[in-house]
Amino acid sequence: MAETVPVIESDREGQRSPPSNVEAEMGLLGAVLLNNRAFERVSEFLSEEHFSEEFHRRIWRACKTLIERGQRADPTTLRHFFESDEVYRAIGGAAYVARLAANATTVINAADYGRLIHDLFLRRELIELGTDIVNDAYAGDLEVSAVDQIESAEQNLYDLATTGSYEGGFRSLTEAVADAVDMAQAAFKRDGKTVGAPSGFTELDLMLGGLHKSDLIVLAGRPSMGKTALATNIAFHVAEAAGDAAEAGKAPPAVGFYSLEMSAEQLANRLVAEQTKISSDKIRRGEVNESQFERLVVASRKLEGLAFFIDDTPALTTSALRTRARRLKRQHGLALLVVDYLQLVSGSRNARNESRVQEVSEITRGLKTLAKELDVPVLALSQLSRAVESREDKRPQLADLRESGTIEQDADVVMFIYREEYYLERQEPSRRADEDAAKFLERQEQWEERRSKAEGRAEIIVAKQRHGPTGRIVLRFHPEMTKFENLNEARDAPY
Repeated sequence: MAETVPVIESDREGQRSPPSNVEAEMGLLGAVLLNNRAFERVSEFLSEEHFSEEFHRRIWRACKTLIERGQRADPTTLRHFFESDEVYRAIGGAAYVARLAANATTVINAADYGRLIHDLFLRRELIELGTDIVNDAYAGDLEVSAVDQIESAEQNLYDLATTGSYEGGFRSLTEAVADAVDMAQAAFKRDGKTVGAPSGFTELDLMLGGLHKSDLIVLAGRPSMGKTALATNIAFHVAEAAGDAAEAGKAPPAVGFYSLEMSAEQLANRLVAEQTKISSDKIRRGEVNESQFERLVVASRKLEGLAFFIDDTPALTTSALRTRARRLKRQHGLALLVVDYLQLVSGSRNARNESRVQEVSEITRGLKTLAKELDVPVLALSQLSRAVESREDKRPQLADLRESGTIEQDADVVMFIYREEYYLERQEPSRRADEDAAKFLERQEQWEERRSKAEGRAEIIVAKQRHGPTGRIVLRFHPEMTKFENLNEARDAPY
């Protein structure tokens, strides 16, 4: 195809007109009229609004209607569509359509012309969007802050970037099977038999096969169960494994951690406590001796070498979260995204105006879309409803996911954290007025026995896994260091 330069004309006052290329539009329309197969080459990403001229839009619409009916679109079959159309008669009627077919480009070049037309459409939309941004900024609407305007602009830019995308489409089964075999081979060769990013917990990796690209993984639990601690542990392990696996001279892909509840310093303090096995409270208050301080220095140097990025901006919107994630991947690559936690993310203004359930639904769909778009696992933390507290058995269930059933629907994996020790510590028996000492002592001994067995144990309940089994694993939890560790214990029966 010969190089075609976009036509940018000036009007009489010397102002620039929106970019367009009428010749390219005529060439593509002519190709379709000459051979309807040209339509198939561009119909996936090109539609009538992408044409700059109104009569070209009408011709494209008529061609589309006929072709989708299984009929032929040519100057003859199009004639009756425009017989009473004043715009059609103004440009020459049937003679103009015949001229399009006579001066058509080849079918081979149709896709190139289509992409040029689509690119010029995007440029016109960018100009309009830029004008809207300027006008909105000048308007000074008290109900819409500058931050809201920026987020709206980011969302509009993202929507524009994904409009008419022509990547993707059908893949042959042969190609898909080859990719599946490659994944199985990689898992076979890798220690632990995982194909996804390793979480660092042996039993969890065996059950999940690691954290898979494009998966939305929801980690839920009641407050004080250790959700953030487990998420930081997993994020550290993924960043460490990515660094170890990186080729010499190449930077490893990054881990992005959205900490909407805690500051970056608080999160870093937890990571240091985990690595040094020093209480995070003692580190925060400076109650460390000289040898412990030396361990802090060594651990901090190790952490500084990781591609680990923290964003502690509060109340991020889904559009801002997506924009920053895309930027992080473009600049550093991406191995994992963590969102702590889901209910602190803000949906779009429209979703917020409808209901909280609708807002959370939009957020989970957005996170799943982001996981697929960036081809990375997204680990999203979530709160559970208070219904858990009213049951005798306080192990979480899928129905306990707070505010939206679409969390369960959109997630590829749903995991719960349950620590019986937390509840037992708050159920220490007290002697009733009508209870004799022996009976009270028996109850107290039973409580002590249960608390002793539960001490330091945390159950990770995999309640949903789209591509594998469900079940329970047990980890060791050190609350003072906010650290989870492997516990050499076989997995329980399926959950």
